[in-house]
Amino acid sequence: MSINKIQFQKGISILEFMEIHGTEDQCFDALYKLRWPNGFVCPGCASQKFCQLSARKLLQCNQCHKQTSITAGTIFSGTKLLLKTWFMGIYFMTQNKKGISALDLKRKLGISYKASWRMRHKLMQVMMEREENNTLSGRIELDDAYLGGERAGRKRGRGSENKTPFLVAVQTDQAGHPQKIQLQRVDGFKKKSIHKWAKSSIEPHSLVVSDGLACFAEVTKVPCRHEAIVCGGGCASIEKEALYWVNTTLGNLKTALRSTYHWIKPKHAQRYLAEFQYKFNRRYELGSMIDRLLFVSLKAAPMPEWMLRLDSSNWLRFGAN
Repeated sequence: MSINKIQFQKGISILEFMEIHGTEDQCFDALYKLRWPNGFVCPGCASQKFCQLSARKLLQCNQCHKQTSITAGTIFSGTKLLLKTWFMGIYFMTQNKKGISALDLKRKLGISYKASWRMRHKLMQVMMEREENNTLSGRIELDDAYLGGERAGRKRGRGSENKTPFLVAVQTDQAGHPQKIQLQRVDGFKKKSIHKWAKSSIEPHSLVVSDGLACFAEVTKVPCRHEAIVCGGGCASIEKEALYWVNTTLGNLKTALRSTYHWIKPKHAQRYLAEFQYKFNRRYELGSMIDRLLFVSLKAAPMPEWMLRLDSSNWLRFGAN
């Protein structure tokens, strides 16, 4: 039996990580190189001449005298945590296939639960924004799914208020192997929602294969070809070879979420979906995922806690409202 190259690829061990990013100075230097690869540029006047204030780790422009921290204007802005704590949090979030809960992160980093919650959601927000422009093309397997379950005394079935509907789409190559995925929360499986998603997320003239849910025919208006394989749902759909990867992806997603998180609030569901999507789409590059997430985190705008607690789907161009 051959070894799965993705599962057995070399990542970064904790010992290797600590050698590279184990001190505050090492983390500062790493962020500096990622933020200003060609040398410091003042955000106020664009001058490249500066001096460093050693007492507070601030960079001061020699021309306009504006003082800038390494985290100013980024997702790390305003943090009271050490840089090495952020780096370690990024390590745990990227190197663990099933993810890590805020409670577990709290214990591993030795910080408060609120601080670990903010860290997780800020980094998931970065992942979500980075994946926002992700589009699929070629052959695409599509399915409908829900997060959450039924509660006693509440409405059952598709209309349950405790369920969060979302789409699962998997792009495959000519050999039938999955290339990348998209997980998108929607406000329901309606023609309007599917059309809006397809217009933003699927390249024209792609082939979309689905289980025949009526609203999925809207992809033909992008325009795309639509192949409906009516199988009645349940075990019958899982056994269909044409929908193998979308069902496998959905199964892996739900296993990861169930084994890691106690409960996911519907308003934050898109961030959790985006985290899984972000890591899946970079699964061949486990070792470089830390630096890649650091880089896009430096490009992301600051986000205070009150913004994190809003409905995350409101930040997406085609999200549910």
